[in-house]
Amino acid sequence: MTGPGDPPEGIPEGSPGSGDDEYRSVVFDESFVRAARIQEYSARERLDGSARAVRTRRFWSRGGATRQALVLVVLIAVAFGTAIYLGVRNPYAQAPEPVAQPLRITLVPLAPTGAVPAADRTEPFAGTAAEGYRIGSDGFTLPASFSTPHFGESQVTQALTLAKEYLWASAVNPAALTGGDVRTVRGMLDPGQRVQFDRSLTAPADDGRHAATGWLVRLDPSRIDLADKQVRVAGTMAVMETADDALEVLTDHTMVYAVRADTGSREPSLFTVRRALRIRFDRQDLRDSHVELLQADVEAGPLSCGSEPAKRFEPLLAGERAQAQAGVDPYDHRHHITSVCGVLAPGSLAGPGVSPQQGSPAARPSESPETPANPAPPSR
Repeated sequence: MTGPGDPPEGIPEGSPGSGDDEYRSVVFDESFVRAARIQEYSARERLDGSARAVRTRRFWSRGGATRQALVLVVLIAVAFGTAIYLGVRNPYAQAPEPVAQPLRITLVPLAPTGAVPAADRTEPFAGTAAEGYRIGSDGFTLPASFSTPHFGESQVTQALTLAKEYLWASAVNPAALTGGDVRTVRGMLDPGQRVQFDRSLTAPADDGRHAATGWLVRLDPSRIDLADKQVRVAGTMAVMETADDALEVLTDHTMVYAVRADTGSREPSLFTVRRALRIRFDRQDLRDSHVELLQADVEAGPLSCGSEPAKRFEPLLAGERAQAQAGVDPYDHRHHITSVCGVLAPGSLAGPGVSPQQGSPAARPSESPETPANPAPPSR
């Protein structure tokens, strides 16, 4: 029983006489609380007071956040390693992209048997085999498109159009023909062939791989000028599927150029180049608008057999004759085996009033389409 002055619940804690006066001198500051050793009784120890009911909490109990972070790092590492393993072992993983094949080049300079005839000053192609040829890009006529087992009609059309653009850029475009600007041609090549292309221009060689004139028609701008900017072109194009993932376009064209000395003092003459190209397109080439040249067979004349056709073409001009070809000693292994030098058919050099011979590199096409006034780059 409490006294008449006490509340029913007894004396409040902290009031005089409550029994807490003996702890008033004890101060529990923050450092004391943090340094306190946390101990916890187990259920059995709380029931049985004979044992020392103390369980010390270890590091893992105090560092819950650190443990969770470590477990998360381990799980991420395991997942990353599993992904790498499955990527290596996955049979459906994409194969690495194939490396572009190197271009193989056959270059044959054609030497005339006599003096190069002059052409008409105002109409250099009049009366020649090239008179009925189309002008510029119009000479690269596209065949009818069709679908193949693994390529649609639009993809076949795109391959033919890219081949036509490359033919124009590498054989008709004045920037590359006489100006030396080859950026357009280089940009169209498959990236895997650009190293070979660059070496062909910086260190050309008649070795079947690094002839600059295998990639494009190049005239020596220091001594050759175009008497007529309208290049005459005739030839054929065909396309076929060679694999499940590749198309090949076969081209065979003859380009005829009216050339003269850069001083303009001489009469113009004709220079003829026949190019047969085999161009490959895989799906990535079509997607990136690139061409991959596999084979280039080139005949060009009139040239002297002693010139350097692998570097650039130096056509013989009106009135000039080919130099006598030097003898080749097959016992001398110091010289490099180069392409043969052919004989240019006299009909290919026909001037006004002279009929060209049948079967020459500048043979007349079966039809004579109308020609536009100015050449234009191909349009997609």
